Amino acid sequence: MSLKFYHPRFWPTWLGVGILRVLILLPWPWQMSIGKVIGLLIYKVLSSRRKISCINLEIAFPDLDAKSLKELNRQHFISMGQSSLESAIGWWGSDKTIKKYAHIEGFEHLEASLEKNNIIILGAHFMCLEVGGRIMAQKMPLHSTYRPHQNELIEYLVAVQRNKKYGKTIPKRNIREMIKSVKSGAPTWYATDQNYRGKGSINVPFFGIDAPSNPGTSRLAKMTGAQIVPAICVRLNNSKDSRKGYLLKFLPPLENFPSKDFYEDTKRLNHIIEEFIKDYPEQYLWTHKRYKHYADENRDFYAEYLSSNSDSPCQG
Repeated sequence: MSLKFYHPRFWPTWLGVGILRVLILLPWPWQMSIGKVIGLLIYKVLSSRRKISCINLEIAFPDLDAKSLKELNRQHFISMGQSSLESAIGWWGSDKTIKKYAHIEGFEHLEASLEKNNIIILGAHFMCLEVGGRIMAQKMPLHSTYRPHQNELIEYLVAVQRNKKYGKTIPKRNIREMIKSVKSGAPTWYATDQNYRGKGSINVPFFGIDAPSNPGTSRLAKMTGAQIVPAICVRLNNSKDSRKGYLLKFLPPLENFPSKDFYEDTKRLNHIIEEFIKDYPEQYLWTHKRYKHYADENRDFYAEYLSSNSDSPCQG
């Protein structure tokens, strides 16, 4: 580890990491209660993120009334607070703890596909990503793509733990390494469901509204001949399921994918993710500007939405 990480500017990060290392020693229900408090605090303090999340939810669920929308947004931030503890569980939690709270469905779809094909796991940005990675890595080595963190120390610590616990991690921009991983036969987790304005970006409907999207999954499948296996990991700590812990669920591999049309492929993948989200809307990452795009002279969709919806609960 570089000596620069002992510089005073990294001390707050070290303090936060130390607190998380202690908190994961607590019973899981206590961790979730602490996470709830953290989430409610974030909800109160980060008003800009609260508004962004609210706008996204209002777009995705137009039939919700103001009261229901506000409560869903509040639950989303609670889930976000709990995810901070879950990241620590994924990085430093014991194998015994992971197994205790893991519930896996549809793993046979992945196993059957791996016998004959290279596999890309279609992921999405739900709150339990790190735990999901650990659960799957206990079944087989996992290669996963990720977006590097801006904090150098966090990036270093996370990379060390992911490489140790998963098998291999690949920065999203390293396309050559991604192709190498897929062709090696290792199941490779890849998520392209966030706002994307890089090379090749296309506007594809997400909950009925065009959003800048990455057709990378379709392109990668075409280059490697891989099958796509959709997967999701969500938290099971509410009335939707009597079990406690985490559900890692796999769907059957997609047929007739990729097609000759990257737009239609990406639209199809967005629809699959939408169906996942509808079951667990509070656990999806809504705090990024999914619908912001630059198609029309740096148009700011979020500013327009707020100014044109004076009755929206997102105004407050």
